[in-house]
Amino acid sequence: MKRFSVLFALALAACLGAAEPEASADDAAPVVRTVSTGSLSGRTSEGVHIWRAVPFAAAPVGALRWRAPRPPEPWAGVRDAARPSPWCPQILSALDGVNQSRWGELAGQEDCLFLDVYAPAMAASAAAQARLPVMMWIHGGSNVWGRAEQYNASELSRRHNVIVVVVQYRLGPLGWFAHPALREGGELSEDASPNFGTLDNIRALEWIRDEIAAFGGDPNLITIFGESAGGQNVAALLASPRASGLFHRAIVQSGSFDTTPLAEAEGLDSNARSDSGIAVAARMLADGNVTGQALRYVPLEAIFASYDTSRGAFDPPRVIADGIVLPAGGIEAVLGNAETYNDVPVMLGSNRDETKLFNALNPELTRRVLWVFPQARDPDLYDAFSNYQSRMWRASAVDDPAELMWAAGNPSIYTYRFDWDDQGKILFTDLGQLLGAAHSMEIPFVFGHFRLLGSFDRFAFTRANRDERLELSAAMMSYWVNFARTGAPGRGVDGSLPEWNAARSAAGDAAIMILDAASDGGIRIADDVETPQRIVRDLFSDPRLGTDAERCRVFRATERWNPELVGMDGARCAGAEGVLATQ
Repeated sequence: MKRFSVLFALALAACLGAAEPEASADDAAPVVRTVSTGSLSGRTSEGVHIWRAVPFAAAPVGALRWRAPRPPEPWAGVRDAARPSPWCPQILSALDGVNQSRWGELAGQEDCLFLDVYAPAMAASAAAQARLPVMMWIHGGSNVWGRAEQYNASELSRRHNVIVVVVQYRLGPLGWFAHPALREGGELSEDASPNFGTLDNIRALEWIRDEIAAFGGDPNLITIFGESAGGQNVAALLASPRASGLFHRAIVQSGSFDTTPLAEAEGLDSNARSDSGIAVAARMLADGNVTGQALRYVPLEAIFASYDTSRGAFDPPRVIADGIVLPAGGIEAVLGNAETYNDVPVMLGSNRDETKLFNALNPELTRRVLWVFPQARDPDLYDAFSNYQSRMWRASAVDDPAELMWAAGNPSIYTYRFDWDDQGKILFTDLGQLLGAAHSMEIPFVFGHFRLLGSFDRFAFTRANRDERLELSAAMMSYWVNFARTGAPGRGVDGSLPEWNAARSAAGDAAIMILDAASDGGIRIADDVETPQRIVRDLFSDPRLGTDAERCRVFRATERWNPELVGMDGARCAGAEGVLATQ
């Protein structure tokens, strides 16, 4: 019984992107391509050539830990590129499908800056002339977890004749770590930045610019796309002057435009955090001799031991407004001026039920039937929590930045809301109600590969929903690729889909694409815009919330998703904390 409960938690948590690696019958003959650093031997699978664990940077170890990435070293002979990349250091959790006794364990290695390349099967001579669109995927995982092997881009590449590159980047404290001592002695100006993970993504784009033609890609037609933390990293690249000219379209899926101020990340302001750079360095080096040299040679285990990682998830500062790689005022501060960010066509979207992924595991909102099967304690209250939190996510991560970029003169902004919620049931648990269009549920639709929930895929992705699910997936892949090719999703690659209008017309009229199964309204344009004011107004008039205590409980939970909400309750929840604590 306990094992089943753990597996169910794993299935829910796996929505963050923990697809099971799948075995496939590769063609025996290796596929060799040559780049500037040497030759790579890949394999063919599902009509697609795949090269795995391709180095795009030198190993960021020793003196290169907490430095900007350097180009990779050349190698002799033909490098085997058929096996998955080593993981970047991360903490194991339910997401990894390991025994609960291993949760909190450190896995991976610092030499991890590799990428996977998926290309339609073609001869090397044809690849040299192909010039296909390139899509670089940046994985999610709160910037503390994830790896390339979780994503299979074969279907997307094969069906639509595109090159897909899946990158790995430094995670957690190795990816974003701010300390004054680390700014000293660098050879490059970027060495003074604490945004090492962001710099890794920039280095991957430089590698694509220089090498992707050998695989059939067009270095002048590169789209970056990512989900969750990967979406936040796409937003960071939009704002980074260091990424200028390296990409030509951007897709932010359920992302964020937030940044941490440099002084806060270092621990030099009044908002000093226990996980600030100065506080963590003091725990790493108990003798007080905190120098850049000393920090770069602290054992890997000691770095992660300086954080509370017992539950497998932790929250170090990340995506830091440093004034070097990212603007000192943050990402959103530059979106209002086309001269201060990378002004390219942008697609942004979120899922209708984003926060159901997190609320499903909240014991205040759900209970377990027979100690195993999660159910909402109060379905109306559960849906209200998820609805207002998810709408607030959309307001801050989709509609607000879309408005800023459109007002700054970018007409090529496209927005979407993903609504698919037709999952099946596991005995007492209705996954459609519990999860619905939860965070990351759109990923298998974008990749055309329904490996998301591990052993529970058969409950979520069923025969009953197969036809409409595959139809929606085909449409989404077509929109995504047409955007990569032309800068507009339009009517999809073959022109057969509903027209996807820009988020704002020339007259300022709003439009958002709703992506859903045909039986639930299908793919359609709506004129809907979310604002914090509208969300709060709807919350306090919601008939599902029958008491002030319930309304304020939901408001407080929603407020945490957007600081703009502070004070918007019109003092209706003033002094309610004592009441809320008893709910």
